[in-house]
Amino acid sequence: MTQFDRIFYIFPGQGSQYRGMGEDLAEEFLCAKECFELASDVVGYDMEKLCFKDEQEQLNLTRFTQPALLTHAIACFRVFQSLDVDSKISPSITAGHSLGEYAALVIAGALSFENALKLVKKRAELMSDLGEGSMLATTLDLTAAKILADKFFCGIGGCNLPEQTVIAGSDDDLTLLATELKNIYPRKRAIPLKTEGAFHTYLMVEAARHFREVLEDVSFGSLEVDVLSNYTGELHESDANAIRSRLFFQLFNPVKWMAGMDKAISAGVEAIIEFGGGIGKGLTPEEKRPNLEGMVKKSLKLRQHQAEYYGAISVVTIKALVEEII
Repeated sequence: MTQFDRIFYIFPGQGSQYRGMGEDLAEEFLCAKECFELASDVVGYDMEKLCFKDEQEQLNLTRFTQPALLTHAIACFRVFQSLDVDSKISPSITAGHSLGEYAALVIAGALSFENALKLVKKRAELMSDLGEGSMLATTLDLTAAKILADKFFCGIGGCNLPEQTVIAGSDDDLTLLATELKNIYPRKRAIPLKTEGAFHTYLMVEAARHFREVLEDVSFGSLEVDVLSNYTGELHESDANAIRSRLFFQLFNPVKWMAGMDKAISAGVEAIIEFGGGIGKGLTPEEKRPNLEGMVKKSLKLRQHQAEYYGAISVVTIKALVEEII
């Protein structure tokens, strides 16, 4: 048995979806099945069919991706809770990458699952309907990325690592930028991301304006656990209006994941558990790799910080995790 005093729960964002996610959880655990059933009632379509079968190939469309990932993340967490019957494991700090911030706020008590789904459903629709452009993940540092972004009317969409910066903009501007990047930095990589817009940049301002009205209509509770804000890279204040404003600004400002990781590491976290989503070529849930694992491990290595990392995305990985820690 491994004992940890300071545990960090994290939740992935868009890009970690895959057909079949959550099916193994819902088949074995009633609490997971209930998550998918509740989600279906809230969003107005069959969440189980979308996530498990995706027969109409909608899972990669932003308006469906985001509610699906939130549902899967909470289902993974609920299964984990159900196995931890004596409530021996609890987080001291939480965070989520972009969309994942809503899952973090749910488990921290600031949002009910239902209200988080309502927000994410509308957020996803607005980002899909009003968004434009695309995103490029680069191995540039923030300074170099910012110089290029400014030159081509693009924006910084995320700061994930010292040399992993996301740039976003209109398709034409980003194409010109990618050509310049290749000429100036032939050894640097630039990978297009599968998104339906230049998320977390000025091209999301119109979506954010409409989203503010939605945020005002949803009730927020007090935080029971510390949650990191993507917008500030610092901890959320336990105040409803402050949380609303951070979620509003998050839509058209860079995701400050690197700053958030620094904050968590400085707090002395000993274990990091990632719930939900998955990437890789494997077809079954247990074959998928956690989405944030690579970034997290690089952050720990760069800062010479020792912390155990666990990916909890399937029945197999969640059970193994609980057996090891409890």
